[in-house]
Amino acid sequence: MSETNPLMLPFNAAPFESIKNEHFKPAFKKLLQKAREEIEEITADDAEPSFENTIEALEFSGKQLDRVSSIFFNLNSANTNDELQQLAQEISPMLTEFSNDITLNTALFERVKQVYLSTAKEKLTAEQFMLLDKKYKHFSRNGANLGESGKKRLREIDTSLAKLKLTFGENVLAETNKYELHLEDEVRLKGLPESVKEAAATLAQSRNKSGYIFTLDYPSYLPFMKYCNDRALRKELYLAFGSKGFHGDK
Repeated sequence: MSETNPLMLPFNAAPFESIKNEHFKPAFKKLLQKAREEIEEITADDAEPSFENTIEALEFSGKQLDRVSSIFFNLNSANTNDELQQLAQEISPMLTEFSNDITLNTALFERVKQVYLSTAKEKLTAEQFMLLDKKYKHFSRNGANLGESGKKRLREIDTSLAKLKLTFGENVLAETNKYELHLEDEVRLKGLPESVKEAAATLAQSRNKSGYIFTLDYPSYLPFMKYCNDRALRKELYLAFGSKGFHGDK
């Protein structure tokens, strides 16, 4: 790709207007490599492990990777498409592997544990101690104390879970998107605020239909359930919301 990847440039607000789907995978590859190098710098430090050179350094590692991950997975949740979903299936295992590489890194955990057990932690502020405590428990609760066979099995489980989570989310989204409550009688909308009716009318127009359309998306579902006086309609929408994934389809 000859153009500059906006995800690799410094930014405050996410540059959504410049981001294309093809920018994500190259950015993740480069940022994962950068984050790995930052972790290697921590473990290669010959100085005595301290809060500053271990816990603080670990906290600030991979910051750009975290930001790009937030952008990607928010887009995949709020404005997804087939290409983004396919990218998620490829990127998610990469991130899971990286996460495991950190929590199962023996040298890194030994440094964290040494700081955690050090009497020097008594000099930490309350905020610093909370961060230290969270870091240590994160490692110990995510397999750092396992033997090699246990770590290998944990990696297999985490990779499988990452893929299953994505597939589950995609299926729920597909179920949500395929349902609509199409109404043409405005009388049945009694109780709904004008803004909610206007949004439903706009959605109907965008789908080349008359009247109003309500969906299982929260901005449509929640106000309908809260304000609509028609009990039968509320029941219909509620049952549709609660039966996602129970239609025997793919």
